[in-house]
Amino acid sequence: MKSKVTKITALLTAFILCIIGTMSVNASANSEIFDKFNETSVHLSGLDTPIVSSIGGEWMIIGLSRADKISYKFKSGYYKNVENYVKNKGSAQLHRSKSTDNSRVIIALTSIGKDVTDVSGYNLLEPLADFNYVKKQGINGPVWALTALDTVNYQIPVNYNVAEQTTRKKLIDYILNNCLDDGGWALSANAAEPDITGMAIQSLAPYYKTDDAVKTAVDRAVNVLSNLQNRNGGYSDCESCAQVITALTGLGINPHTDERFIKNGNSLIDALMSFSVENGFSHVLKQKYDQIATEQAYYALVSYIRLIENKTSLYDMSDLKDKTDVFKDINSDGIINVNDCTYIQKYIVKLVTFTPQQINDSDCNCDGCVDVSDVTLMQKYLVHLY
Repeated sequence: MKSKVTKITALLTAFILCIIGTMSVNASANSEIFDKFNETSVHLSGLDTPIVSSIGGEWMIIGLSRADKISYKFKSGYYKNVENYVKNKGSAQLHRSKSTDNSRVIIALTSIGKDVTDVSGYNLLEPLADFNYVKKQGINGPVWALTALDTVNYQIPVNYNVAEQTTRKKLIDYILNNCLDDGGWALSANAAEPDITGMAIQSLAPYYKTDDAVKTAVDRAVNVLSNLQNRNGGYSDCESCAQVITALTGLGINPHTDERFIKNGNSLIDALMSFSVENGFSHVLKQKYDQIATEQAYYALVSYIRLIENKTSLYDMSDLKDKTDVFKDINSDGIINVNDCTYIQKYIVKLVTFTPQQINDSDCNCDGCVDVSDVTLMQKYLVHLY
């Protein structure tokens, strides 16, 4: 009897030590990931104010804002750049044939709490109501239109002047109907491309649990992505790793622990980290810093961190919809009341000075400056008119 107890005790001890060992390894791995996340956050925050662009623009804003690392300077400066850009265009349509420009800006503005329906007097959602316009880019157009519209469940404007009105069903059907025979997606190739397949999954993720056709297609695509991994757990370039990580985390799949995405002991997160260089990431292994790769890898890390911290996914911005988050305790007395309004008024007339954080918190309408309109908005909130 004593021998059996001893054996059981030994087995339990070994089991516990194994768990502790695994926890230590995971903690160490996550420590490296967070270190890289912090390093890249600092680097991106020190770059020039983002502009309307697929490089040095929206993806930086999205990454930093969803990481809660965005500065007042970046937020206000970017919004002013968007306003000027739209004014110069003189149209809600930001590009003649690329609807993704509208979608990208909508996602970025939503992430920093801006009203996308009134940017210099233009509603940036309106061009996405024209389904023929959205389809001009092939698969990219519907994928990013659907992603943008679902950030906070935007209503699609009705436009009776277009040949074909956009609906969510049309966007979903277009994406599903353009799935390749192998179960993935590509821009023009006949075989699945990891990055485009990842983007398609990202757009379909909100419908995974409610639409059987979406679930079937996504499950198949996830298997395709698993089979496409190379020996080190990744793909040919950093951006492909980033898009697949963002897709998996959007589905609630942990790309660092899910067995389907571990090859030869290397997870997809390990593969992404293999592209790490000073201040960011390279496009391919053993190359120098690349801005596009850095921006995409950064928001992929943000998406992963949001998953393990049980936050909403990168593009699920429903966590930003609670308007009480707009209003802050400006004078640090522990409550939000009329005294905060008074304190902002004192700042406006230069009777007190504010820290950068207080300036950021006082910009209630997120228009890039602190003035009487912010006081009015907070007053409306306090009397339940907002």
